[in-house]
Amino acid sequence: MAEGSGDRKPLLSKKIDKFFTGLADAWNFVRRFFQEVFMPPYEFREVIHQCYRIGVESLPLISLTGFIVGIVFTNQSRPSLSEFGAASWLPSLISIAVVRAMGPLVTALIAAGKVGSSIGAEIGSMKVTEQIDAMEVSATNPFKFLVVSRVLATTLMIPLLVMYTDFVALMGSFLSVNANEMVSMTTFFVQVFEAITFLDIISSVLKSVLFGFTIGIVGCYKGYNSSKGTEGVGRAANAAVVMAMFLIFIEELLVLQIVNAIRGI
Repeated sequence: MAEGSGDRKPLLSKKIDKFFTGLADAWNFVRRFFQEVFMPPYEFREVIHQCYRIGVESLPLISLTGFIVGIVFTNQSRPSLSEFGAASWLPSLISIAVVRAMGPLVTALIAAGKVGSSIGAEIGSMKVTEQIDAMEVSATNPFKFLVVSRVLATTLMIPLLVMYTDFVALMGSFLSVNANEMVSMTTFFVQVFEAITFLDIISSVLKSVLFGFTIGIVGCYKGYNSSKGTEGVGRAANAAVVMAMFLIFIEELLVLQIVNAIRGI
């Protein structure tokens, strides 16, 4: 008698087979997104609604975090520069650090925790309660309505949040510099914009787009493929945050190497 599918022996090991199966599922999920995003109907209203939830509702947390980052990084950098008599370089140092790395990275990590977990839990609960199956029965494309709209919203809004975080962090840094070195706002921001280049701005924006796409697609994937039961919803939300943060750090490293290679040309 032929063996059942459950008795099939793993090619390498169960964990390795599961890992590569997960990679294949993730690749098919991403490929389906790029197929669906260009095909009608277009869920403009849902995209705008998700942009509001992801962007506007994240402003208080982003504002507080960016402001604190600017002040803390300035106060930590001041003693080191003062030892070499280079305290006047603080605005340039802060602008380079914030625009190149800290602004996009801090914003993406906060969004991964707040937005990624929300998307994973929301879609996961819909999966568990069979609302996604009900949408398919009612001739609605759940993938386009739930996944495409949220991934587009995170891809569009994270770069805007990054630019806002950069501004708030620089304002926090200015208050610290003004209180200690009596530097005017005009002088501060002249030094800020002299230190950054067009490549810094472009790389920051492109990196933010990549971070936003990663947060959205990971949250949707984990929620869309969550297991049955309320425990699966919690696992989907937790896995969405952990995986998104892990990928963000990898992408930060890769983009940094590419930008440094371009800068060295």
